[in-house]
Amino acid sequence: MELESRTFETLQQIGIRKGHTVLDFGCGSGTYTVPVAKIVGEQGRVYALDKDKEALDGLVQKAESVGLKNIKRMKTSGKLEIDLADESVDVVLILDVFHSYYFPQANDRRRLLDEIYRIMKPTAFVAVWPKHMESEAKGEIESANFYLESEYTGVLIHDNHDHEKGQILNFKKR
Repeated sequence: MELESRTFETLQQIGIRKGHTVLDFGCGSGTYTVPVAKIVGEQGRVYALDKDKEALDGLVQKAESVGLKNIKRMKTSGKLEIDLADESVDVVLILDVFHSYYFPQANDRRRLLDEIYRIMKPTAFVAVWPKHMESEAKGEIESANFYLESEYTGVLIHDNHDHEKGQILNFKKR
């Protein structure tokens, strides 16, 4: 419970609000998805996107067990296409996913950023925890027509259980 309350607090501090539509890109088993769903409430929606079917199955079971009905599961083949309409999302979370392990080529990361840009509403933000790529991430994201709006430094959750100090960067469309 301690872990979830810290996560809840972090997500509120970075700007997630009741009624938001959020894409949790690379959500895994839902470390951030479930708390986001609680924050956005019944008026909001969370798209949980991952290529790991078992992780998504576990996330759906976890959500159902706590009565959450505002999470929509999205399985991906790993292609850099997000099956959402243009300008349909208030917040995109890319927490410990934007790095060379998942996207070894810079042009793949750029294609991902282009897709994220496409689905973001004009007022939306993308929250990035650039773990493993701290030095390059900001420049790559800014070169994809985003600007850094704010930064949050605090305790983040890595691999569902490890607490560590990290930094989330919030970017908006130029």
